[in-house]
Amino acid sequence: MRLGIISALAEEQHGLIEAFEGPYKHIHGMREYTTGKLWEIDAVCVLSRIGKVAAAMTAAILVEKFGVTHIVFTGVAGSGDKNVKVGDIVVAEALVQHDFDASPLFPQFEIPLTGLSRFATDVALTERLANAAAKTTRVHRGLIASGDKFIGKLAQIQAIKAELPDLLAVEMEGAAVAQVCFELGIPFAVIRTISDNANDDAAVDFMHFIKTVASRYAFEVIHNFCHPDNPGGQV
Repeated sequence: MRLGIISALAEEQHGLIEAFEGPYKHIHGMREYTTGKLWEIDAVCVLSRIGKVAAAMTAAILVEKFGVTHIVFTGVAGSGDKNVKVGDIVVAEALVQHDFDASPLFPQFEIPLTGLSRFATDVALTERLANAAAKTTRVHRGLIASGDKFIGKLAQIQAIKAELPDLLAVEMEGAAVAQVCFELGIPFAVIRTISDNANDDAAVDFMHFIKTVASRYAFEVIHNFCHPDNPGGQV
């Protein structure tokens, strides 16, 4: 396995680069890719930056240029369900682009020429990631929605929830990575720590959380994921 680890912001990967054995940095497409061993796993770490296009480009480069065989996206998200609290972790079982609508040519949310609106994550990789996260905090598994808009108003999350009742979290990159991995045949998983409630306080809560909590959670989860005694076993 050669594992690609993507995050949107530097705080979401804090400590991971320092944990690499024999790190080597590559600059490509205005991004810095770090290769090396991460707790005995051959890995490549990179910041995608924010948004679906940025994330999709990064995922494609990881596969085509750096030869990764599996991808994990780790970062933060807004809650999409009253039972998903700040500090909880959501591990995606499927991802959808909540702002994609090519109707009436195609059903709402469906990505043309794929026949899919929801992209399922890899079962084995997701199980391993969920086991790793469970050592850190409370874990939920289910639907994550992505869109090119920061959800910072209660009315916005309510509108999305009305269309996607089983939604657990909202963010801005995961579903784009999911589509790239689906089209390239790459197993992938997405994990999100809940930073805010996607309501009118979201912007303030997000900035505070990402500076104080997100980096620690991300480091611990990826460490547990890569560690050889992970109960999820080798992928």
